[in-house]
Amino acid sequence: MKGFFFDELSVGQSAEMTRTVGAADIEAFAAVSGDENPVHLDEAYAKGTAFGERIAHGMLSGAYISAVLGTKLPGPGAIYLSQSLRFRRPVHIGDVVTARVTVKALDERRGHVTLDTVCEVDGRAVVDGEALVIAPRKPA
Repeated sequence: MKGFFFDELSVGQSAEMTRTVGAADIEAFAAVSGDENPVHLDEAYAKGTAFGERIAHGMLSGAYISAVLGTKLPGPGAIYLSQSLRFRRPVHIGDVVTARVTVKALDERRGHVTLDTVCEVDGRAVVDGEALVIAPRKPA
């Protein structure tokens, strides 16, 4: 797993990962998070909602963003400070979600990196926001 030190980053740099959301992913996320809302787990219940079927937890897409930050950009050693998320569309079982982060600003003094974050399905944003992380520095 290769990441980037602060001085290797530049505005506009981006990284992404793609995942297909399966029912097992939603069930595992519910088990780990404790969020057992029936709109995520109970097909009969979900049919009676505005979505008409089970949907993934919004924070599952948030976790995909976290995975890109922690494994690709900046990568290993990055420390999450904050994340804003706006949930724009539901994610359904079988959707292919692409999580992408793009460097927006660099604060040399603090080692902070501001990144635009987005998850898309079929080229349409399902979640977007902004992250602030500390990027690792090269050892002296």
